[in-house]
Amino acid sequence: MSSNRKRKAEDDGDEMSVSPMSSPAIQNRQLSRPSKKIRSNEMAGRPLTLPRLLETLDAASLRMVLQKICERQPEIGEEVVKSAPKPSVPNALQVLEEYQQKMRAAFPYGDTSSDYTYYRVKAPLIALMDALADFTPQYLPPNETQANISLQYLDGATKVIHSLPEWESHNYRHHKENAYDEISRAWALVINEAAKRGGGFVLHSGGWDQILSKHNQQSGGRLGSAISAMAANVGWVGGGPSNAPQEQQQPQQHSILNELLSGNYGAPVRVGPW
Repeated sequence: MSSNRKRKAEDDGDEMSVSPMSSPAIQNRQLSRPSKKIRSNEMAGRPLTLPRLLETLDAASLRMVLQKICERQPEIGEEVVKSAPKPSVPNALQVLEEYQQKMRAAFPYGDTSSDYTYYRVKAPLIALMDALADFTPQYLPPNETQANISLQYLDGATKVIHSLPEWESHNYRHHKENAYDEISRAWALVINEAAKRGGGFVLHSGGWDQILSKHNQQSGGRLGSAISAMAANVGWVGGGPSNAPQEQQQPQQHSILNELLSGNYGAPVRVGPW
């Protein structure tokens, strides 16, 4: 009996001797402490990394940076032109609207002389004219094959030209006069191309004859080339070329042209005795 107790006490002592708390490995790990990271007290400036730098740039700044890179490395510019999506009509008109707003903001307050006003707005006015000259060919055939897209752009661009100032001095009127001349010839080109496809169905279905007539009225009759092109094609729009003799077609075309020039083409027909 006493020997059993003795063995049990000895066994208990053996278990305590191998307890995890008394393990040398555990004790060593408890005593070891992580080494402190040595930091230098000296501060030094450094530029932002590329991702952080790009986060600080707005759209205008990004365009400027990209343009400078493309100018220094033309091969990158060619790749950008190939990879960039085709600008939509609303996007292009939005850019023109931004130039238009800058021009309006340049107008002086109060009554001022025509000369002073012109030179105040000359720079943004020329910038708007340059933008019109650059954007318009993008939407003309053969670069743009869909007539409806071309006509939508020309409609918006013509509205921009309407808003240009009418200067009293003939020396300053050439900007608007030239703009009307360019946009009129652009209309004529698109109308002639559209008339070759599907019997000019786009011109008729979209009511572009009436839209152009209103533009011509607002311009003071300065869209002559476009009106002539529309009059030459609108007589057979939607129904194919007429089979009537040539001498019978000419009076009809002249009649349509006169109505277009007077702004009466497409006006509702009066019915009844009144």
